[in-house]
Amino acid sequence: MKIHEILTVKYVFLLLVFFEYITQALCLEVIYAINAGGETFTDSFGIKYIRDPLMGKVGTASDYGKQLIIGRINPADQALYQTERYHHSTFGYDIPISEDGKYVMILKFCEVYFNSPNMKVFDVVLNGDHTVVTDLDIFEKVGRGVAYNEYIPFTIQKGKLMYNNEESDILGGKIRVEFIKGYRDNPKINAIAVIKGVIDDVPKLGPIPPEPDEYHGNQEDEEESPIKARHPSGPRTPDPYSIDDSSIMLPVFVAIGAFIPLLFCLCKL
Repeated sequence: MKIHEILTVKYVFLLLVFFEYITQALCLEVIYAINAGGETFTDSFGIKYIRDPLMGKVGTASDYGKQLIIGRINPADQALYQTERYHHSTFGYDIPISEDGKYVMILKFCEVYFNSPNMKVFDVVLNGDHTVVTDLDIFEKVGRGVAYNEYIPFTIQKGKLMYNNEESDILGGKIRVEFIKGYRDNPKINAIAVIKGVIDDVPKLGPIPPEPDEYHGNQEDEEESPIKARHPSGPRTPDPYSIDDSSIMLPVFVAIGAFIPLLFCLCKL
C-alpha cells in the first residue's frame, strides 16, 4: 500500500469515528435534562441541561466536586459531575412527558466527598411506585471522583408508565423521580436526562479507572486541606472521545523510514 493510501485510510478512519460521534449526538431526542445543583450547561453531545429548578427551594446545591478532576468522562463535561444537589430527607424532580413511547432516564452521579464505601447509600424511585435503583453506593460502584450513570428504561402508554412489567398512573402530564433518604448519609444527584428511545441510543461512559492501592487522607483531612481533594481516588483515564494522532502516525513514520533506504538501494541496481 502506498504512503498516500495509508494516509487516506487513516483520515477516512478518523472521519468515520467523528461521523459516528456526531450522528449519535444528533439522533438524541432529549425530552428533559437538569443540571442538579448547577447552572444551564450543554455537554459534549449537545444535550442542554437546564438550571436546577430546585435552586433555593429544596435541599442543598453543592459545587464541592470542583476540587476534583472527574474520571471516565470527556473533559468538556466535568462541570456536569462536579455540581450536585443533596438533601437531609427524600427529594425529587417532576419531569414533563406528554407522548407515548419508549424512554430512557439517565441518572448521573459522582462521589466527591467520601473516601470509603457504605458512607452514602440510598434508593431511587420512579413515579412513586417503581424502585429503579436499590441501595446505591456510588463509591462502592466506581470509587471517588469517578462518573457513574444509571440507565432506567421505561415506556409511556395511554397515561401510564410501565417499568419491569409494572405500571403506574401519570398525573398532570408529569412523572417524578425521587431520591430516597437511606440509612447512610443523604441522597444526591448530579444530573438527570430523559431521552426518547432505547438504551442502545444513549451515549455511554468510558471504562472505569483501575482501583487505587490506597486512598489519600480522610474526610477530615480534606476539609482542612482542600488542595489534597483535587486528586481523585484513582489515576486519570484517557479521554474516551479523543484519538491520539501521534500514536496513529507512528506506524506511518516507521514505514517511511524503512522504505527510503530500500528505494535508494533499488535505484543503485
